[in-house]
Amino acid sequence: MAKAAKEKTVSTAKKINVHYLTRVEGHGNIIAEVDEAGTVTACRWEIPEAPRFFEAMMLGRTYHDVHHIASRICGICSIGHQLASLQATEEALGIMVSEQTLALRKLALHGENIQSHLLHVGYLVLPDLLGVDSVIPLATTHREELLHVVKARAMSNEFCRLVSGRTTHPQRLMVGGMAKLPTLDDLHRLRTILVESLPEMRAVVDLFAAVKGNFPDFTRETEYVGLTSPSEYGLYWGEVASTAAPRRPAAQYQDVAREYCLPSSSAKWARGADGPYMVGALARFNLNSGQLHPGAVEAAQKLGLKAPCFNPYYISLAQIVEVVHSIEDAVILTDRLLERGLRQEKAPVVRCKPGRGVGAVEVPRGILFHAYEYDENGRMTHADCVIPTNQNHANIQKDLEALTPLIARQDKAAVELKLSMLVRAYDPCISCSTHRLDLSEDGLVRFVPAKKADPK
Repeated sequence: MAKAAKEKTVSTAKKINVHYLTRVEGHGNIIAEVDEAGTVTACRWEIPEAPRFFEAMMLGRTYHDVHHIASRICGICSIGHQLASLQATEEALGIMVSEQTLALRKLALHGENIQSHLLHVGYLVLPDLLGVDSVIPLATTHREELLHVVKARAMSNEFCRLVSGRTTHPQRLMVGGMAKLPTLDDLHRLRTILVESLPEMRAVVDLFAAVKGNFPDFTRETEYVGLTSPSEYGLYWGEVASTAAPRRPAAQYQDVAREYCLPSSSAKWARGADGPYMVGALARFNLNSGQLHPGAVEAAQKLGLKAPCFNPYYISLAQIVEVVHSIEDAVILTDRLLERGLRQEKAPVVRCKPGRGVGAVEVPRGILFHAYEYDENGRMTHADCVIPTNQNHANIQKDLEALTPLIARQDKAAVELKLSMLVRAYDPCISCSTHRLDLSEDGLVRFVPAKKADPK
């Protein structure tokens, strides 16, 4: 049941028109109208962002090019897109990776998740909690607190560089392995900066615990979807879990994410078992909190975050918990690699054949699916990428519909702020709506084999 804190109300008609919401990636609009009686007459989340059709760009390309193209779908989640792409290609071509490669890929994903989460909570969410329009005034009013965020995020940039070669659009990851390994000195350096970042993160946890009361008191229970694994907090690999449906392998992703289109959105939306659903840090926390490392458990306790949690504003708190978990897990993975030593491995022998593969990786904003088909020459004939933000759009709409009547009598500035904070909480990456469409009569978008691409 939805609820909101009691505040001073003003019973006047108002129109909210947030054209291009700030402090999110891409372009999205919030439209809300309230009449003199306080009744909500309009409430919409609109996506006017122009699609970029990356899936069409992949057609006809060879298997060793595809993951580099896929990484360009997003500058924030470029590593995650590469990893999902590699998983899909390797499944289609029957390629297994080594334990060393698996560990390095998990490290790369941790680095990206830390990098993105800290960008979101420190630079995009924190200003709302401290009553300013951007992070810039905080450099004066909350300098020490902000420096903890800056230092932790600087660590994450170096983390990505040490493992993947650079902080975005990495070149070291390849089908079947690594084109270049980090050195042992790189791993020792990585371990050092990870351990040194833990005090910074404890300060970040304390900061958000102190301002947590500035989040609106609002809850709406929904379906939560994400990867789950029996051996670890599911990020790189696992089954697709849901709070409203049985677990499924990634190959059945279309039974989980049923995509469709709306006139008000240039991005696809999705529905799950019972309608809209949430993916991302809070969904993962609700599904997998029992597998967090001890420091992350302590962080959750300090933040007052308990599973199940139904307040979408607390996605930011779940992201902070995940940062601590990723740091702890990265130290464990790095120690394991240092103990065993790094071995230069031969590239796998790839025998091209027609095949289909599906990859599923938890990127910062939620579960990401890549599904590919290749022909006998190793060239792509069909691609389908289901982006986390596309999966969250419908849930954002339902949250707005539930929240707006509760705050409709408040003054216009308060309503606009709370609605904006709600959408920002999802950390939407709107520009990832990069799809070509194949619509069936019932409005669903299905993975339909395309005609064979021209090898030329």
